[in-house]
Formats: sequence, C-alpha cells, structure tokens
Amino acid sequence: MARTMTRDLTQGSPMRLVVSFAAPLLFGVLFQQFYSFVDTAIVGQYLGAAKLAAVGATGSVNFLVIGLCLGFCSGFSIPIAQAFGAREEGEVRRCVWHAAVLSAAFSLVFALAAALLCRPMLRLMNTPEEIIDSSVSYIRIIFAAIPCCVLYNMASGILRSLGDSRTPVLFLVMASLVNIALDLFLILVCHMDVAGAAVATAISQLLSGLGCVWVMVKRFPILHLSREDRQFSPALAWRMLGIGLPMGLQFSITAVGSVVVQWSVNGLGVAAVAGVSAAGKISAFFACVFDALSSTMATFAGQNIGARKPERVSQGLRAASILGTVYCLLAFGAVLLFARPLLGLFVDGTAEPGVMEKAVRFLTINAAFYIPLLFVNIVRLSIQGMGYTRIAMLAGAFEMVARTAVALLLVPALGYTGACFANPAAWIMADVFLIPCYLRIMRAQRQRLFADMPEYRRPARRLRSRSAA
Repeated sequence: MARTMTRDLTQGSPMRLVVSFAAPLLFGVLFQQFYSFVDTAIVGQYLGAAKLAAVGATGSVNFLVIGLCLGFCSGFSIPIAQAFGAREEGEVRRCVWHAAVLSAAFSLVFALAAALLCRPMLRLMNTPEEIIDSSVSYIRIIFAAIPCCVLYNMASGILRSLGDSRTPVLFLVMASLVNIALDLFLILVCHMDVAGAAVATAISQLLSGLGCVWVMVKRFPILHLSREDRQFSPALAWRMLGIGLPMGLQFSITAVGSVVVQWSVNGLGVAAVAGVSAAGKISAFFACVFDALSSTMATFAGQNIGARKPERVSQGLRAASILGTVYCLLAFGAVLLFARPLLGLFVDGTAEPGVMEKAVRFLTINAAFYIPLLFVNIVRLSIQGMGYTRIAMLAGAFEMVARTAVALLLVPALGYTGACFANPAAWIMADVFLIPCYLRIMRAQRQRLFADMPEYRRPARRLRSRSAA
C-alpha cells in the first residue's frame, strides 16, 4: 500500500501516538490563536472597546454558520480515515473526491445565504445599535469567504485522516504570519477598520488551503485520482452526507445556545460584550490543547475502528484523558495568577476598568470547568471518529438546552455573572449524555467484533442473551 507521508495509528503505543500526533496539531492551533490574538489586540488597542465589542458580537452567529460548514468537513473526513485504517486505497480516493464535490457545493450556498442575511441575524441577536454597522461590515466579509475557510479545513481534515498532522500546521503558520502582516497593513495603514481584520483572515485561509491541496497532489500517491475514482456515486454521497450532516447540525445546534447567550449578553451593554469577547479570546487560547487532543482522537478512533481494533480506541482515550486532566489543572492555576496581564493585551484596564473586571470574572469561572470541557471534546470526537455522528448531534442539543436555560433564567436573575456559567452548564450537560453513550458504543463494538470471530461466537451469543434477560 502506497503510504508516502501517511501515518498508521493502528499499531504502537497509544500514549506515544496520541502525544506525537497531537503535538503538531497543538502547535498549529496555538499559532492560529496567536494570530487571532493579534487580530483582537489590534482591534481593541487601536480601534477601541466599541470596535472590539463589534467583532465580539459576531462570535455566536459566526459559530452558527461557519460551524455548520466545518461540521460537514469533519464528517466527510471520517469515512476517509476509516477506509485508510481498513487498507482500502480505492475507497479512500473515492471518499476524497466526493468530499471535495460536496464541500464545494455547500460552501458556495452557505456563503451567499449568510452574507445576505447577516444584518437580520445580528438584529435578532439584540446587537447594540452603536456597534451593529461595524459588526455587519466584519461578518459579511467572513461569510463571503466561507469557501476559503472550507478549503483549508477540508484539505487539512483529509491529511489528518491519512495520519499527516504536520503539513496543515506548516501552512497554517505561514498563513498566520501573512494574516498578522495584513492586519497591520489594512487596519493601521489602509484604515479599513474592522473590515481589514476580516479581509486578512479570508486571504490567510485561502493561502493555507491552497498549500494543503498542493501537498496532497504532489506528495500523496494514495490520492492520485483516476477517472474511475471521479465517477460520482449517489449512494456514497448519501452515506457521507449521513455522517457530515449530523456533525454540521451538531455545531449549529450548539451554536443556537451560544446565540441565545450572546443575545442576553448584548442586552447587558457594550462593556459586557467587550468583556466576554476579550475573555473568550484568552479562553480559546487555553482550549487549544482540547482542540488538538480531540482532533487526534477523531483520527485515532476512525483508523482503529476501520482496522477493527476497538480496544485501542479506549486506550487512546485513556491516554488523552490523562494528558488533558493534568493540563486542565495547570491551566486553571495560570488563569488565577495571570488573568489580568493576559486580558491587558486586549483591554486597557485603566481606561476601561468595568470591561476588565467583567473579563476576569468570565475567564476565571470558565477555567474552573475545563475538565468537563476536555471530556466533551475528546469523548465526542472519539464517537464521531467511530462514525456515530448522530449521537454527537444529540450532545449538541444538550449544550443548546443548557445555554438557553442559563440565558433565559440565570442572566435575568444574576446579570453578567449568570452569563459566565452558560458554557460550564453546557459542558456538564453534554458530558452527562456523552460518557454513557461512549461506554455503550464500545460494548457494542466489542460484541460485534467477537461475533465475527469463530472462537468468540458462543460467548458473544451468551452475552447478548444475558443482556436481553
């Protein structure tokens, strides 16, 4: 089997594989957050708290739309990882071709619809009038550039499915440097206001996506498509949609809760919006480890289920849990010690003390619940990697219900402090659903594997009969 630059996660120490696969992913996510930091720092320090609030007010609606697209990308990459783990090269190529066609179609539709509807969506979210024009100018460009975002995420997802977690990081670093340079040029020199930050993001995403595609074509023989591979199969497309659609809906369902919370925060004034925006950026930085571990588990679970090795999925999840829990404790300590200096990158604590106080409160409360967030990420992505995307979608519904309840009940009662508990409530609710589901899925996977092995057929049947009893 041609495996140039590919990586097999079905053999070897799970702990070592998780660490080595997650390390470049972590570096990439950290660098992505770094240039996001620069984005926000330039907006907050040079354009002021109102412009920072304008960008922050778009976060939930951005997550609602972009998350739907990225969910499709993540879902389409799962059959690729499973086919690779099963050593089916032809199926890998067919899945890659169908993923590309479906992603292109969906990204164009979403880009057009979202760009046209961004102002009505922001008005529904109760966005303050003094910042809504700036919010619209920023998010409209982000939405119009959805195909650029999808290009990078689909290409990087394919590469990770084949075991290559380094190439996407290299192009992400390159694009991040371009993004920083364009931020400075477009905002400080060209005076494009918040629209400059959006244009810089779009261009950097396009460059990183094109870079990943170039590597796929040049260095992965397994992805060299024949005419037969490019024949469109409605059955395969429908199967991939059956995985991608629930994952996309999971992102969007989760985002609905975030939109409701954003609506409640918007009603508390510009200072509250700016505080949540600044704290959200710092929290996203600390969550980079969770993102890296979850992406690792999606590929690890997909390849090992394809190779019919469910026990290795549990071993990989155990390794990710140990690493993540130690990190959560260290991260909470860092927030307690350094919250104000970190938030000072975005907020002038002297000129805007109210914003700083709100940002510190939001960040500290969220950091206290990072362990539940860890398990939401790694358990959900393990389940998705095994192909059970509808369960992940239901977990998103639990998050939505929790955030909506906080927005409608706690925020009116407790004000800004109530909003600070929206994310922790969502993470805990999702874990209450996901962890029992994961245990049940693994039990079913083991029974299915044993049933297919002659030496285990009788014990498997006895196990099923006891369960039925």
